[in-house]
Amino acid sequence: MLQAVETQPSTAAPTREDLLARAEALIPVLAARSEACEKARAAPAQTICDYIDNGLLRICQPKRYGGYELGYDVLCEVSQTLARGCGSQAWVHMVLADNPLKLSAFSLAAQDEVWGVDQTARICVAVAAVGKARRVPGGVAWNAAHGFSSGIDHADWVICGGHIYEDGKPPEGCFALIATKDIEIVDDWHSVGLAGSGSKSFLVKDVFVPAHRVLDKRLYDTGQAPGTLHYASAVSKLPRGGVSAVSYTSVCVGVAEGFLENYLKFTGPRKSRGAPVADGVGVQMGVGQASAEIEAASRLYLGAVRECMRTLERGETPTKLSGVAGKRNAAFACQLAIGAVQKLFNAAGGRALYTDGALQRQFRDCFAAAAHHSLVWDGAAAEYGRYVLGLYR
Repeated sequence: MLQAVETQPSTAAPTREDLLARAEALIPVLAARSEACEKARAAPAQTICDYIDNGLLRICQPKRYGGYELGYDVLCEVSQTLARGCGSQAWVHMVLADNPLKLSAFSLAAQDEVWGVDQTARICVAVAAVGKARRVPGGVAWNAAHGFSSGIDHADWVICGGHIYEDGKPPEGCFALIATKDIEIVDDWHSVGLAGSGSKSFLVKDVFVPAHRVLDKRLYDTGQAPGTLHYASAVSKLPRGGVSAVSYTSVCVGVAEGFLENYLKFTGPRKSRGAPVADGVGVQMGVGQASAEIEAASRLYLGAVRECMRTLERGETPTKLSGVAGKRNAAFACQLAIGAVQKLFNAAGGRALYTDGALQRQFRDCFAAAAHHSLVWDGAAAEYGRYVLGLYR
């Protein structure tokens, strides 16, 4: 695992504008590394160091442990900006910057065990509830084959989803915090898109997890987990499973923005049979429509998360309606983004297909980001429809 030197937090935490400026400066750096990142099927170690050095993984981390406690919308904006340079590296940023929020829901004893040793510790997740735990003295014994843990090569800890099974009792949904030294990483991430995200599987074989590193899923999903009771920040109360899906959307939209930028550079000087391609009215209209769709996607998903943050900042609990609407907006924003990218890619001509160009990689990465299960349009749309039609409350 990457060994980062622990740094002391500065007396003045960076603002949203500071972090966005730092992310903007990294766009060409990530773009230059994107081909190597894809071939390695993992984010470069230097990229993780760049994130740490620029404070980009501390956006939502508790101030108690050197973080900034900024809004979830800021995290999304930073990931969206980075994705203009490289979707895979931005995806790894997104998960590594989001996961401190997940850790902050655990007990303070668990947080001290991680951040008390290293405030820059990286945490990955595998939230699908495939883990099987049985109670043992002082905690649980955990067994599972977990999948899709992005950035796992750079992680010090992993949060795993699963259930505790006891005879005569219904399974209890929970999460376990496990050191990566106690897991076995499986090198199985061979994907058509986001290939450099390193979203590999891992095995956990009868690992002891002390009770303070086990979290009740019901409390976590409602934003009432034990760790959050120690924090007053709005972002620490963010409910999971609804509007929180926007973090994945941020990468999809950012990749689409980067694709549009590269498409304009690619198409501006291009000629077809001696005639300037950009002179075509159809090309011009295509750019106009695609750019509008990408901008609409950005405004749609960011509007949802900003509304949620305003609710939390007032000390109120987001409604179920806002949750299903936020997830709907996150999924539809991805539909707008991939639709725009599809139209532009189809108009880019045969040279856009060459594997040494950025367009084909961004095309694949955009669709891969939108394939996350939280962003499947049919499911998100139907869930919203069921709710507003009164079929469940």
